[in-house]
Amino acid sequence: MNERASLRRRILVTLGVIVLFRLGQTLPTPHVTVRAPEAEHPLRWILDLLTGGGLATLPVFAFGVLPCLAAPRLLRGLIVLIPRLAALRAEGEAGARVLKRYQRRLVVLLGLVGAIGVLVFRGQDVLEGQGAVAVACLTAGTALVLRLTEVITDRGFGDGVRILLLAQVLAVLPAEFLRLYERTGWAAIAVMTVVTLSITVLTIVIAQGQRRVPVQYAKRMIGRRAFGGTPTYVPLRFPQANSPAVVAAVLLSVLVHYLGLADPGWIAVYFVLVCLFAFMRAAAAQDMAKVAGELVRVGGFVPGIRPGNWTAEYLDSVNRRVLAFGALCSGVVALIPVAGLALLDGGPTLLVSGVTLQVVLVFLVSVSLDTTRQIESLRRQRRYEPFLR
Repeated sequence: MNERASLRRRILVTLGVIVLFRLGQTLPTPHVTVRAPEAEHPLRWILDLLTGGGLATLPVFAFGVLPCLAAPRLLRGLIVLIPRLAALRAEGEAGARVLKRYQRRLVVLLGLVGAIGVLVFRGQDVLEGQGAVAVACLTAGTALVLRLTEVITDRGFGDGVRILLLAQVLAVLPAEFLRLYERTGWAAIAVMTVVTLSITVLTIVIAQGQRRVPVQYAKRMIGRRAFGGTPTYVPLRFPQANSPAVVAAVLLSVLVHYLGLADPGWIAVYFVLVCLFAFMRAAAAQDMAKVAGELVRVGGFVPGIRPGNWTAEYLDSVNRRVLAFGALCSGVVALIPVAGLALLDGGPTLLVSGVTLQVVLVFLVSVSLDTTRQIESLRRQRRYEPFLR
């Protein structure tokens, strides 16, 4: 009964915060004139996804979770440039708390800078009374969004920033699909259904798939009892990321502009670039020599392979095959939305729209999988908690 009550409480907290968040994205900011969105602007879709459509109407939560997304990345860049911040990161948990406080202040500062910038761009004086009130409301809205993300992270399910980003993406997508349907008819429904199902299935397969390398631990005698000797495995996975597709799209846009590639040409180049960047990113993030060293430290070994450098070479060869297959799957996933939108005559923003659609769908699936894992982990913890006391 306590398990069900705890799960119900977390679900209600998450849903309640999402409702408040969406309400704040519809509540108008005082002294701000609402303007019609520029429907044909090539960056409008991306901005709407990142802000929940808030930059067009400027509600209280006009920037959505965009400052919360940008602040950690900006802080990581500042850590590299500022020695004091680098020293804090090296201090462990105490330094992490200070950096967390700096990150929260940076979120509010980004909201303030964004509010001033948007109002100045609209031609409004931010120093006079009405402009200052609008800036204060938009900045306070950013701070409140930050607090809502923390409530979900601490008392709800999943990461608060990712959950609220998912909520605002789902709020924007129906209108985008409606525009596509009005232009292409029922073909849009059929094509987008196939694209969505294909990307969802492939993303789940890549996320859940793993290559298990068997590992054996040597037996140790402690007193009169023998410990160890239990067979286990080292899971080798392909780390998912949307950055290869984004980087490939940016680079390809430059190549198409200056080299004038034909349509079949740039599609093939796009596929190759995504596969290459995905493989390079995954290979740089994994160190098999470190894994082999850890096995030696705890007394583990791969059956039939000598410990040390031989194990590192074996794991590296197996891992490279896993990464090559994962990179190929990433290239296929990147091609699916571009091909689908090409069938619907996506127009000059085909590549941008295709990459955006891929990022959104992969993000939706990853958030759903992470939230499901957290729910299952919490249920197991509640189930076995009486035996751990």
